Amino acid sequence: MGHLQGEGLTASLDEAEPEREGRFDPMTSAQGRMRPTHPRAHRVDDIATAFGLRLVAAGGDPDTQVTGLAVGSDDLAPGDLFVALRGLKRHGAEFTAQALAAGARAILTDAEGAGLVGDEAGVPVLVAENPRELVGDLAAWMYGYPGHELVTVAVTGTNGKTTTAYFVDAAQRAHLGSTAVLGTVELRVGEESIESPRTTVEAPVLHAILALARERGVRAATIEASSHALALRRTGGLELDVAGFTNLQRDHLDFHGDMDTYLADKARLFQEGQASRGVVVVDDEWGEKMVGLATIPVETLTTRVGVPAAEEADWAVLEAQIGLDGVGSTFSLRTPDGSVVEAASPLPGLVNVSNAALAVVLAHRSGVPLDVAIAAVGSAHAIPGRMERVIERGDGWPLCLVDYAHTPDALELALQAVRPITPGRLIIVFGSDGDRDQGKRPIMGEVAARLADVLVVTDENPRSEDPATIRAAILEGVRAVRPDGREVEEVSPRADAIRRALAIAEDTDTVIVTGKGHEPTQEIAGVFHRYNDRDVYLAVRAERTGA
Repeated sequence: MGHLQGEGLTASLDEAEPEREGRFDPMTSAQGRMRPTHPRAHRVDDIATAFGLRLVAAGGDPDTQVTGLAVGSDDLAPGDLFVALRGLKRHGAEFTAQALAAGARAILTDAEGAGLVGDEAGVPVLVAENPRELVGDLAAWMYGYPGHELVTVAVTGTNGKTTTAYFVDAAQRAHLGSTAVLGTVELRVGEESIESPRTTVEAPVLHAILALARERGVRAATIEASSHALALRRTGGLELDVAGFTNLQRDHLDFHGDMDTYLADKARLFQEGQASRGVVVVDDEWGEKMVGLATIPVETLTTRVGVPAAEEADWAVLEAQIGLDGVGSTFSLRTPDGSVVEAASPLPGLVNVSNAALAVVLAHRSGVPLDVAIAAVGSAHAIPGRMERVIERGDGWPLCLVDYAHTPDALELALQAVRPITPGRLIIVFGSDGDRDQGKRPIMGEVAARLADVLVVTDENPRSEDPATIRAAILEGVRAVRPDGREVEEVSPRADAIRRALAIAEDTDTVIVTGKGHEPTQEIAGVFHRYNDRDVYLAVRAERTGA
């Protein structure tokens, strides 16, 4: 099943590398505080016995008790077991001093890490051959398997995870009341919410939040599961009620290497012990392959009207009416017993028909009555950064949208969805990530040049790369479609690009800014700066109106 690309990738892809300390990162400490208020204490010696670990007792008392655990010293709370993993550049054990200063009472690491800790730490050191493989099961055990007492649904796939997860959550809330969401936008338990540091949090944070949800009487949790998280075992120790798959499109090949390995890592969610049952969208070959890789019972869903698979799929969208300006879409859904029900998506575009249909089936298979699921999904609230309408058309303003589309396929679907609600020109502001799959950059340029009228090429999250180099790769693709470069501008920084798009836009136009969606920061040269596309739109409007 796929590969981990070696544990050496842990640091950069977890975003839990201790050497990140000192950078601006407002996320990590907040997630570390979302824990149950009265956790059970565990003796280190009992942990060693339960999981077959070697206890290095030099300088440490095996009767020491721990009340939690953390990967990365930023997330530590007093009384924790510090899980020190090998990262891309350095070993987490090198940061033992910081962990102890933060209140760690014991350390779990590998043999190399134990050597780095040495005999002077003064706390017990537990040694495992592969601590990353163990940490999810350990976290679940320490927090008393909280996932067993909640209805849990997880969604994976390249695009649509966030939208589908929010639709599922709407259905769960309508049926059960208080819920939790753990995903790209936020970590929410009941009414408390914090910004999420990544799509899927580390296993100790995941189980701690589920334990907090249980403590607060929350009855269901919806989780986004990224391919990185599945490859790196962040969902370890959790057996879901239902797992869902949206699609597989080009992304993250810098990590997975090729599409088959990318799919194999996604398929980890559909294995015995990770989920009880699954629902897979089979609109293309990747969905069909996913069904073959699953070792749990799986139902299939097709959302492409008229394709041959529609007759064979368990669930099928038979027809859809795509909504226009400010209106979602309606569709007919055939159920496994042959009956047909009418449903809706509150967001425009065929892609959101697919997301809504999957959410309805996932929610229903997790225990929500079908009519309740349909009604709740159809009336779900707007989702941050997903076709988010920031400024409405009128009074001299174009329609201003923000969307997270950051892959070629997602970009194409977003522009196709927006075209019917654009009487004038479709203006796009976009870029591409640094330190990620470089091959998609010219493809995104081609897509934008083909489907939008005016292109403003800018920066997304350059990370450690030269932003101009990333823009040049995008523009190479643009020139393949528009060799004369008409209606194409290159503007940096990103805020200036949005300002430029608004300066040239008329009220019949639509301006869509893609790639970052809800994200509250922009990473440039390794530094996180507070930034949000929506805020730039609103700042320009305030400047013009004097508000």
